[in-house]
Amino acid sequence: MTEDLAGALREAERRLQAAQLAGDADTLDELLDDRLIFTGGPDGARYTKQDDLEIQRSRRQVLSKVEEEDLVVLVEGRSGVTWFLGTLEGTFDGTPFSARLNFTRTWVHSPGSGWRVVAAHASPAPSG
Repeated sequence: MTEDLAGALREAERRLQAAQLAGDADTLDELLDDRLIFTGGPDGARYTKQDDLEIQRSRRQVLSKVEEEDLVVLVEGRSGVTWFLGTLEGTFDGTPFSARLNFTRTWVHSPGSGWRVVAAHASPAPSG
């Protein structure tokens, strides 16, 4: 069962990446828990799920690249963590950016909604 949940978590992480790249707020709404807290955005601030969805819907952030270099998945019971290492490029508030980043996301699983992110953090990664 843990292997099935780990595979589903890996798939959820990749759906999240694709939704970020596409600016797909509806899919992000499904994948982000209402209690989400994200830290480490472009300005180092803390964001809620509603903040994140508004950034997508308003097109304040537009990604042109989400390139995964490494992805580690850990499942323990109905909780999981993903560690993503990769490059993101795009614009934020009209300013271009390119960054190699580490994302750590904590997920919870429920039979009705599957995997959803409850906490996330991003930080710069050393040049590879």
